[in-house]
Amino acid sequence: MNDANPTASASTASMWEYAPAPERTPLEIDDRYGLFINGEFRSPNSRRWFESLNPATGEVLSKVANANQQDVDDAVSAARQALPSWSRLSGQERAKYLFRIARRIQERARELSVLETMDGGKPIKESRDIDIPLAARHFFYHAGWADKLQWAFAGATPRPVGVCGQIIPWNFPLLMAAWKIAPALACGNTCVLKPAETTSLTALRLAEIFQEAGLPPGVVNIVTGAGKTGQLLAAHEDIDKLAFTGSTEVGKKIAEVAAVGDRRLTLELGGKSPHIIFADAALDQAVEGVVNGIWFNQGHVCCAGSRLLVEESIQDEMIRRLKHRLGSLRVGDPLDKNTDIGAINNPEQLDKIKGYVEAGQAEGAVLHEVTTQSLPKKGLWFRPCFLTGVQPSHVIARDEIFGPVLAMMTFRTPEEAIKRANNSPYGLAAGVWTDKGARIFEMAKRLQAGVIWCNTYNQFDAASPFGGVKESGFGREGGRHGLRAYVRI
Repeated sequence: MNDANPTASASTASMWEYAPAPERTPLEIDDRYGLFINGEFRSPNSRRWFESLNPATGEVLSKVANANQQDVDDAVSAARQALPSWSRLSGQERAKYLFRIARRIQERARELSVLETMDGGKPIKESRDIDIPLAARHFFYHAGWADKLQWAFAGATPRPVGVCGQIIPWNFPLLMAAWKIAPALACGNTCVLKPAETTSLTALRLAEIFQEAGLPPGVVNIVTGAGKTGQLLAAHEDIDKLAFTGSTEVGKKIAEVAAVGDRRLTLELGGKSPHIIFADAALDQAVEGVVNGIWFNQGHVCCAGSRLLVEESIQDEMIRRLKHRLGSLRVGDPLDKNTDIGAINNPEQLDKIKGYVEAGQAEGAVLHEVTTQSLPKKGLWFRPCFLTGVQPSHVIARDEIFGPVLAMMTFRTPEEAIKRANNSPYGLAAGVWTDKGARIFEMAKRLQAGVIWCNTYNQFDAASPFGGVKESGFGREGGRHGLRAYVRI
């Protein structure tokens, strides 16, 4: 964005209206979805089902099976039985399956994008342009590694870890499934995946793709359910490796469980990632990076840039530009291709976001939001906003909100910026915005974060490792580093 008048009011921006552009790709959703175990869909032993809702409308999309202990046992047993034959396959043969899966994701991309948006609430342009293409890319990328593992580890002889239990969150359902399943299969492991309760439908649609690709029965199993199902999978004695993406609180509990027995563990947990904007930065570019880092994804990214550290001399200018850009964002129907901000995934998360914003105001922060645009009457909605006058001790500067809420603070020197950025129990990501290359490298060297973007934000690639430090977890997903957790040397 290159604003000739960054002080223009939000009402000026709202003069330009977009005609509705709804996504009309036909989509069939079954009334019920069972568990995917040993290559087949089946009803749960529990005989229990739960509803999967569209957060933008409140309508029931489908009913999904709620797995119990016997169901989890069956899934792990199927993965164990499939392990010897799958691990004995040559890397070239395993790669063929991964390539088929990747191509089929591309062929069904439009359908998967619509389903992801309906089930999760994110805008269709995010599902269509980011989530689904990246999911396919991860299968393509790891297919390339399947027959080259001996070169990935300096001539050593890597062997599969075994049966992998994988638990994923609701913010990137299909992409997170690809992040975990693709490297595991490339390395010769078998999997039991547990998707989030509120966003299980694309994982189950992925199971259909596994069938279409001819993936041998039991290589990937999918058990759906609430938190209890995840606990059963994490605690299962026949799991060799656990991979979890989610909150730090739950991650700590899983770490305690994994400590019993010889089980590998990787955790990708919460974050309170900072943007650090210096006075010499390209401010329009920085504003777009901030928007991309927190508002376009509704803050539903663990690495969302939810803390904004601005050099004191440009504070007023940044506030003006953020207000102007905020006024141009469109909140509404996620299936409309013009929508920037979709629905909040579930009622509990919406209440949490509201509570944090109220707490921030109670501590003295000033709320900035656009109220001229009315929100839909049905569904779960929250206006994107930012708060100024925030102090490092404020709860909105410390806790992960997981919503479209930005906390703005200032700094005077690079040293102060580093101290404020590192003053957090989290360490997942950070963004540095400056025109000086030497400063970029110096800041990146001293920031306590697993991923650091320079003059950009939220750029992902299957060949690039992703993960955090401190209470943001350990281990990496993606790239050659991500393979290490799925092999024994």
